[in-house]
Amino acid sequence: MHRTRTAEFVSPKHPDKMCDFIADSILDEYLAADAESRGAIEVMGGHGLVTINGEVRSAARPDLEALVKKIVGEKYKIIINIALQSPEIARGVDAGGAGDQGIMQGYATAETENSMPSEYELARNLCMKIFQRYPYDGKTQVAMEVESGKLKVKSVVASFQNTKSEELLALVKSVIDSQEYLINPAGEWVQGGFDADTGLSGRKIIVDNYGPEVPVGGGSFSGKDYTKVDRSGAYMARKIAVDYLKKYAAKEVYTSLAYAIGRAKPVMATALVDNKEIPVTGYDLSPRGIRKFLKLDEVKFADTSVWGHFGRGFSWDS
Repeated sequence: MHRTRTAEFVSPKHPDKMCDFIADSILDEYLAADAESRGAIEVMGGHGLVTINGEVRSAARPDLEALVKKIVGEKYKIIINIALQSPEIARGVDAGGAGDQGIMQGYATAETENSMPSEYELARNLCMKIFQRYPYDGKTQVAMEVESGKLKVKSVVASFQNTKSEELLALVKSVIDSQEYLINPAGEWVQGGFDADTGLSGRKIIVDNYGPEVPVGGGSFSGKDYTKVDRSGAYMARKIAVDYLKKYAAKEVYTSLAYAIGRAKPVMATALVDNKEIPVTGYDLSPRGIRKFLKLDEVKFADTSVWGHFGRGFSWDS
């Protein structure tokens, strides 16, 4: 069998990731003062303006403008439009139910130490290495050929702000051996981040998960508290996948959870272990159960918003 697998990654200074970081920093600020805060916060930023919209239910009253300016700088205009969470949604959540309907996907593979896809890990690790030297806006992309069960890097793309292509090429070659390298393929560039593009929270959902080769749920993560199963359910699906990978000494595990708004228990919980479907049992899959089991009260969500939500040693990764 011969096929190609590809994944990309973006640096924390990418406009979309900056918006994710702002959204989760705001969520963390609410939760620090009121652990029962509920949030669904969306952020758009770029060209001197950051707009914060969404719904929050909390006893906390943080200074959001000061928080955002601490992240992006004083020159930015900040527009804040935070509304109170819908009472109909709150009613279902108060009873312990999910804050929304949705389908969450989890995944784990034995091909890497942290149970993540190889092409995703290579793209992420390369992006991290480049960012250590060049802490700016940037992207990486890795394509791998899979032939007779063996993986080989076919091409690597790296575009990073404020770099010299020859120096960047040397750095990339020191990290990954590839048949082809595309370094700043549109030319060297100095304008990046919010100065070059508008960012939006929740837009890098494939980067946040496992790359394009693995199905993901429809919901994004950043800016959402545990009652939003888009986030907590996806974390739990990953935990189950990792557990089953170990339990069954499997090569690959896909998990699926599905929820109805206002209901505590999922309407579906299944795992595909080396292409064999088995039910998921032995876990409290209610939002409150997930919160307790994964110790989400101890998580700083801003930390999850950069470098991906999985394969980084969080409680849902082990």
